[in-house]
Amino acid sequence: MTTIALPVLSANGSLEQYIQTVNSIPMLTPEEEFELATRQQEQGDLEAAKRLVLSHLRVVVSIARGYSGYGLPQADLIQEGNIGLMKAVKRFEPTRGVRLFSFAVHWIKAEIHEFILRNWRLVRIATTKPQRKLFFNLRSMKQGFSALSEKEAQAIAEQLGVKPEEVREMETRMSGQDMALLADEGDDEGFAPIDWLADSHHEPTRAMERRALDTLQGEGIEHALATLDPRSRRIIEARWLADDSGATLHDLAAEFGVSAERIRQIEAKALGKMKAALSHGVVIDA
Repeated sequence: MTTIALPVLSANGSLEQYIQTVNSIPMLTPEEEFELATRQQEQGDLEAAKRLVLSHLRVVVSIARGYSGYGLPQADLIQEGNIGLMKAVKRFEPTRGVRLFSFAVHWIKAEIHEFILRNWRLVRIATTKPQRKLFFNLRSMKQGFSALSEKEAQAIAEQLGVKPEEVREMETRMSGQDMALLADEGDDEGFAPIDWLADSHHEPTRAMERRALDTLQGEGIEHALATLDPRSRRIIEARWLADDSGATLHDLAAEFGVSAERIRQIEAKALGKMKAALSHGVVIDA
C-alpha cells in the first residue's frame, strides 16, 4: 500500500516524545472505525487508512514493550510493529464484526517476531513453527529465573509440540549473551577475550606433529612406494598421485590387459602394503 506519513521515530529522536505523541491521538469509536475502514476498503481512501493507522499506533507501542527483553532497540521494534499495523489496515474487513485492534494484533506481532529472528544472532534453531512458538513463549512460561527442571521442560515441550531437549537448548541460548572477542577501537588498556586464547601453533608437541606429517607426505610416501612392484606402483601413482583427477579402474585395466576387478584387487593390496611401510618404516629425526 502507499506509504502513510507517521510520527517521526528516528535513531536520534526521543522515544518518550514519540510515545507521548501517539498516546495523544484519540481512539476511534466503533462507528468511526467502521466508516473509515469501509472507505479504505471500497475506495482506497488513503486519508481514511491514515486515520486508522494513527489511532492504533499506541497499540503497537504497548505490544513492542512486551519484547524489550530480547536486547533490541525499542524504537526498531515499534517501527517493525508499525509495518505490521499498516498491513493489517490494508487487509481489514469491517463487515466481519471484529474491531481493528483485535485483527491487527496478529500482524503487529508477526512483524516484530520476524525482526527479532533476523537480528537475534544466538537464535538459529527457531526455523519451524513449533520452535518459533517455543522461542517467543519460553520466557513467560518459565517460573522464576532458575533453570528448568526435567519435569518443567517436559511439560513445556508437550504444550508447545517440541522435544524436551529443544526446550533446554533454547533456554541455554536465551540465557547466554554475545561477547566480542576483540577490544573496542581506541581501547588501549586491559585485555580483550581474544588475548586469553592460547596460541598452540608453536607448542613443541604440535611442531613435532607437523614435522611428522611433512615426513609422511614426503619421504614416507616415497619410501612406501619403493616397496611396491612396478605394476602396483604404476596403479597407485595413476590412481592417487596424479596431478589431474586420476585414472579409472577401466583405464588401467585396458593398459595392463586385465579386468577392472583385478586392478581393484592389486590396488587394495598395494595400499595395505604402503600403510604397513608408513607405520613401521618412517623415522623422525630429533
